[in-house]
Amino acid sequence: MDYVQITPRHREQMLKAVGARGIGDLLKQVPDQYRLKDPLNLPAALDELSLRRHLSELAGENHPTDQKVCFLGAGAYDHFIPAVVDFLAMKGEFLTAYTPYQAEASQGSLQAFFEFQTMVCQLTSMEVANASLYEGATAVAEAALMALAITGKREIIVSEGVHPHYRQVLKTYLADLPASCTEIPLKNGVFDTQSLESELEPDTAAIVCQSPNFLGHIERVETITKFAHANDSLMIQTFNPLSLGLLKHPGEMGVDIAVGEGQPLGIPLQFGGPSLGLFATRIQYVRKMPGRLVGQTVDAEGKRAFCLTLQTREQHIRREKATSNVCTNQGLLALRASVYLAAMGPAGLRQAAQLCYDKTHYLVDRLTEAGVQRKFPQQPFFNEILVQLKRPVDEVLDETRRAGFLAGYPMGADYPELSDCLLIAVTEKRTRAEIDRLAELLAGRHARTPKGAVAAAAR
Repeated sequence: MDYVQITPRHREQMLKAVGARGIGDLLKQVPDQYRLKDPLNLPAALDELSLRRHLSELAGENHPTDQKVCFLGAGAYDHFIPAVVDFLAMKGEFLTAYTPYQAEASQGSLQAFFEFQTMVCQLTSMEVANASLYEGATAVAEAALMALAITGKREIIVSEGVHPHYRQVLKTYLADLPASCTEIPLKNGVFDTQSLESELEPDTAAIVCQSPNFLGHIERVETITKFAHANDSLMIQTFNPLSLGLLKHPGEMGVDIAVGEGQPLGIPLQFGGPSLGLFATRIQYVRKMPGRLVGQTVDAEGKRAFCLTLQTREQHIRREKATSNVCTNQGLLALRASVYLAAMGPAGLRQAAQLCYDKTHYLVDRLTEAGVQRKFPQQPFFNEILVQLKRPVDEVLDETRRAGFLAGYPMGADYPELSDCLLIAVTEKRTRAEIDRLAELLAGRHARTPKGAVAAAAR
């Protein structure tokens, strides 16, 4: 492709062609006070060699999780990803696949979506799952919209134990609708069912609960579900998919809509996104479900084939009848999750979940020995714990970062009452030596890490 330099003469010709006397005519709709009066303060242009060197220096300032010991969590986790996930997902025929507008011509993509839906149903013990949501936050918001449509009611009750970002997205979705969002505070780190009982109204469409919740605690989902159903409301649970290798599945607890963040299923952290929304529900609500539903059928010759059974978005000629405006594909990330689940299998998923659980409990034991306590020691947990520090959290994080550790997520910005607390996630990748060293650092023991100890433990 040839590139043409735009000269003043070219610019004049283009302006004349559109009937404009100058660039200002093209900007009439922008109020004068918002227009830039002075040139942008940009550095001088660089030659290609200098530009490459500059970009390399900038890239070198990033510190991937394989360069530090990562105990970060809060919705995005440093899990092991089998090599087969990258090998298959990066094949050209998958990597370049896009939304199947001519669906039946995209049998490979449709089959991948169908297998993904099947695995999500098996994982959650729900009856039907879709394929096309952005991530956990929009999955929660779409579930709330679906509950409003099913029940005809106008209030959503959400626990403060639901991820803060999810709650922000939910409020944004509901902001211009004739609906309200009521937050129920936590009590001792879990959903306060007494407050829930007093807040439930005949107009409550659904209750949204996260388990394990943002603080890492396992909620009494079955009890909360009974409150919802007694009020003719729906129960929405947001879950950690890896935790279902050990914990009771949403469908087994009577949940009506199960949503989650698919990042733990073979998706790297990659600067916080893109990610994958998981969405499953009961078959009776399938026509109100957002996104796409791929089904299995046979072709004219009786061979196995796949088709878009439901596509309830507005672009598919649904217009005002659409259940949702969600328009993404997320097929590549759904494929990664499918390959991960197939490679791990039920036994592998259970083993990974058990390792997360056991290693987190080992960290609790080490922290207790070192004099660092959990904030709510009475609450059961899966792979995240909330610890209360005796020193400023930022100071501790700076110290641990210098020691090569990403020690956890500071809670103060999201929960001001927990500003002295740190949320620590332990995945199956963390070693005994790494956990021991983290306990020492959090206890304020600055003894030098034995040379090569962390690297040896990682091997």
